[in-house]
Amino acid sequence: MTFESLGLKKELLKAIEEKGYTTPSPIQEKAIPVILKGNDVLASAQTGTGKTAGFTLPILQIITDTKNPKFRPIRALILTPTRELAAQIYDNVRDYSKRVNIKSTVIFGGVKPKKQIAAIRNGVDVLVATPGRLLDLHDQKALSLKRVDILILDEADRMLDMGFVRDIKKIIALLPNQRQNLLFSATFSKEIKKLAQGILTNPSLVEAAPENTTAEMVTQKIYRVPKSRKAAMVIELISKGNWDQVLIFTRTKHGANRLAEKLQKKDISSAAIHGNKSQSARTKALKGFKENSIRVLVATDIAARGLDIPLLPHVINYELPNIPEDYVHRIGRTGRAGASGEAISLVSREELEYVKSIEKLLQQKLKIVELEGFDLTPTEQSQQNRSSTKKPKSSQSNKPKRNFGRKKKSNDTKENNPKSTKNRRNNNKRRFKKGPRKDNG
Repeated sequence: MTFESLGLKKELLKAIEEKGYTTPSPIQEKAIPVILKGNDVLASAQTGTGKTAGFTLPILQIITDTKNPKFRPIRALILTPTRELAAQIYDNVRDYSKRVNIKSTVIFGGVKPKKQIAAIRNGVDVLVATPGRLLDLHDQKALSLKRVDILILDEADRMLDMGFVRDIKKIIALLPNQRQNLLFSATFSKEIKKLAQGILTNPSLVEAAPENTTAEMVTQKIYRVPKSRKAAMVIELISKGNWDQVLIFTRTKHGANRLAEKLQKKDISSAAIHGNKSQSARTKALKGFKENSIRVLVATDIAARGLDIPLLPHVINYELPNIPEDYVHRIGRTGRAGASGEAISLVSREELEYVKSIEKLLQQKLKIVELEGFDLTPTEQSQQNRSSTKKPKSSQSNKPKRNFGRKKKSNDTKENNPKSTKNRRNNNKRRFKKGPRKDNG
């Protein structure tokens, strides 16, 4: 199968060639012909398999074939959950549309809207947007969605996880009833299927890989290590392995900042990227990481999707996510486009339950390895083994009761028990010392 056999225009084929691609990926092979026919699509593919090109190429061809050169309303709307993913998709749209007369732009929060509004007013065929900023600009009457022919929801499951379902419904209400709808997601859930039923009309189901699978080229390892020694292990792995490009995931923003600071103190250039960082700081950190001026990027799950780093060799889960699907998205940053990669997870005693959930989702056991100098002590080993094989406490109800149901008080000793022989004699002595009863008559 070739891109040419999929029915794409020569201008797009030239752009694909310049990107260095020669053979379509499974998701591209299955999705592109269906989209070109004008069908609604419900597509599932593991991260890093070329989903973006799978919908970008056909919509560019559709718009090119039906474009009015004098009038440029928004014809295709691509909704995505994060700023980084929006920027990445826009880069793809721009690269693939170099040889066709298509204008595109991207809008997202965290930056002033003035330039975004100016770009839209100059005419835009393809708009890439995050839901919040799109609704903000619509409320300001800076854009109209009345002429949208194609709606694309990318990473739809992540949008639901981030609470965008209401915004999505508001946006859909602003669109024409007659349109083509494409819903792309790395995973399918009940919520996704419910959303799809309300948007898609007789959709073609496209699946390029089993749900929640991880890239075959990714080697997965687990290091069992106490929480207090994780930072030291990360430093050891990076320094001794002489790793140049490492993406590390933490569960919290403060955790990302702390780890980046510890790495800097060990002369390992690093930067943190998370929701509290300004958009300019996030863009600068990502740019430095891609250009190898920053050796380590420490991120929260905001970066689990939307980061496209070519040939990224190493991903480290400093802390495991509590949602097993997020593990799939995190390690999907490596092993992309047929390249090999390594995903390492540092697992403390408290995280063993997360490992079980991930293994259940993946339907495979994760390999446990040891790092010299970081072996668990016998006490730590015993604690982790107990955590992984916890048993309910045995019941005391079958033990014989020697006190015939009477609860014996903890201070009911021979010395202070009023019924003991010694205390009974003392009580009798005190009774006789009281003297005769007074006659109150």
